[in-house]
Amino acid sequence: MRDALEIGSAAGLPSVIHALDFSNWKRPFVRHCFPDNTVKFVSDTSMVPDDGCLVLWGRREPGPLAQRVRVVRIEDGFLRSVGLGADLVRPLSWVVDGRGMHYDATAVSDLEHVLQTSVFDNALRRRARALGEAIVDERITKYNLAAKPWQRPSGARRTILVPGQVESDASLAFGAPGIRRNMDLLREVRAAHPEAYLVYKPHPDVVARLRAAGQNESEALAWCDELAVDTSMDSLLEAVDELHVMTSLAGFEALLRGKAVTCHGMPFYAGWGLTTDRIECPRRTRRLSLDELVAGVLIRYPVYFDRQGAGLVSPETALDQLRSWRGKSGGRQPWWRPLMRMVLRQVVGIR
Repeated sequence: MRDALEIGSAAGLPSVIHALDFSNWKRPFVRHCFPDNTVKFVSDTSMVPDDGCLVLWGRREPGPLAQRVRVVRIEDGFLRSVGLGADLVRPLSWVVDGRGMHYDATAVSDLEHVLQTSVFDNALRRRARALGEAIVDERITKYNLAAKPWQRPSGARRTILVPGQVESDASLAFGAPGIRRNMDLLREVRAAHPEAYLVYKPHPDVVARLRAAGQNESEALAWCDELAVDTSMDSLLEAVDELHVMTSLAGFEALLRGKAVTCHGMPFYAGWGLTTDRIECPRRTRRLSLDELVAGVLIRYPVYFDRQGAGLVSPETALDQLRSWRGKSGGRQPWWRPLMRMVLRQVVGIR
């Protein structure tokens, strides 16, 4: 869990805060994020008093209300679940940000502030190293879905993974001022590395048909050597030589595994001296070690939920619970999940 120092600009909130348009299934987690506050759920900004605090999901805009209230934003964390968020699988972690949002490179977020200004002492760096090593040893990624392991082709030349993203995602709108389409990235990487063995992995939400495929994404094999669909992300990260990403979290997961990462956008882990960056962020002037990056990203920034509903836990406890969750399920989804997907497709307009 996070203490007042770690919460940063989301600390010192009024005793009563207002959360706008949160669905019923998210509401218990909102309350867990603010254990010392009374959370009132509202459906209209007119219900928020002047000088109050408004909690929003992601990059939703508060409109004129922004001039008279304090805004705090919530989003999924980086170690999330066994299953997809778009499938309404319960989250293991969220982030709470009182400055902006980690994927919005147009402004400072709490995470960027932590990475730019915090003192990471030896104890915290050791803790971060142990946490990162445990994630790699346990083959943990964001969603931890059961899938086939990927085998590097025998005699394969330099191998590059390009992970796909949902092209309507806010991280591209706010973190990728140049390339924002999967196939544009794939063509760019192919042109720069004509002799490489290029693997493209579509985003799992797109594979599950919960989000729309990108423009011309069905033509991916025109620019890559292999399309990795029902393949585990961890095995890909372990076997490839490097990644090229726009803003994908897979880039951070690759850094944990010691892989080279080239960023064509400005994700939260770029600009600190650990990645090859096609775009610069002048605000990010500090050079970080991997342990310092992990300390900020996985220890200082998120909140972690106890799976038994008992509030917040440490990242190490959350990792233990995630390991147990995956062990019991085998990373497989329950039989009724595909039926729920049919309903969700109707709700979000995906066919």
